[in-house]
Amino acid sequence: MFPALGDGWIHFDGGTGMLVPEQVASAVSTAMRAPVSGPGGAFPASQRAESIVAAARRAVADLVGGEPDGVVLGPSASVLISRLADTLSTRWTIGDEVVVSRLDEEANIAPWLRAMNRVGGKTRWGEIDIENCELPEWQYRDLVGARTKAVAVTAASGAVGTRPDLEPITSAAQQAGALMVVDATYAAPFVPLDMSTLGADVVVLSAQAWGGPAIGALVFRDPDLLAQLPPAALSPEATGPERLELGPHPYPLLAGLIASVDYLAGLDDVATGTRRERLLTSLGSAKCYQEGLLDQLAADLRSLPHITVLGEPTRRIPALAFYADGRKASDVADYLARQGLCAFAEPGSCGLFGALGIGEVGGAVRIGLAHYSNGFEIGQLARVLAELP
Repeated sequence: MFPALGDGWIHFDGGTGMLVPEQVASAVSTAMRAPVSGPGGAFPASQRAESIVAAARRAVADLVGGEPDGVVLGPSASVLISRLADTLSTRWTIGDEVVVSRLDEEANIAPWLRAMNRVGGKTRWGEIDIENCELPEWQYRDLVGARTKAVAVTAASGAVGTRPDLEPITSAAQQAGALMVVDATYAAPFVPLDMSTLGADVVVLSAQAWGGPAIGALVFRDPDLLAQLPPAALSPEATGPERLELGPHPYPLLAGLIASVDYLAGLDDVATGTRRERLLTSLGSAKCYQEGLLDQLAADLRSLPHITVLGEPTRRIPALAFYADGRKASDVADYLARQGLCAFAEPGSCGLFGALGIGEVGGAVRIGLAHYSNGFEIGQLARVLAELP
């Protein structure tokens, strides 16, 4: 199912983007061989382009329980977040505020900071609990106020795995009339998502996170909201999600996006019904299975006296970070690579790890599980680390 696993490496780098399933690669290559033109024509190649875009919107909508008319497609999640922040900020002014969190990746922070700098606004921060890596929801009662225009927060951290309790945060945003933007990039591969439950006005997704192509998406809970935004499109006549889309779509990649959502829907062989129903079943099963693997992995690592696992959040996705006493994270990652294990070192000088003060101990190593193992037994990581020189 995963041709890239033939490289022989053990991939603990799933949190930075999973390997591509064969069905996704095949869908992309098949679409590249077929005649596909721009939309709007009366001939088959043009109609094929329109059908691919429509099917891609339906696939993303099925993944989060949204409406196809509210799905904006683009080259990446970070590009789309920047486009959204730029568009919204054209109507903001001095003294307006946005709320971001230390738990988020830079892609869901930097665009909002730049927007505030342009308009002379203020950025307020949701802080993390350095003991357990949770994002305390009570602080948002004070962070969100009458001047808050947007609240941006992650549904799950790809670094330490934390899944914050979003309900109180979304409630505070709704009471203030602020736009609630939830980055579900890291949650989507492992957790069944529903926009009504999340309470998000906009959900951010990246297909690369679950083995799809380089495609991002914004899903608006209310598609009518798109008509209220200043358009970013090249055409002044653009309507619906096209108002935030630039240039022609990469149709072969959209075909791969559709196949990647179908792949998620088929994770559990017993899943039946509509694609939405199969997604809920499959991702629910994946969540339970990965929770067991992560519990074992975390317990094994905590049993090593020279390894410290960062935090212990109550709810999480299969991702964690650790550091080794007296060793730089880069040296630990190099050691793992020599043993055939892929993992990333974070220097800890900024972002989430900077807030945790990890730079003082040489940074941390990020571990992210995926939907594949390459024959790897989960306890092998601890055994390898036990022999860390």
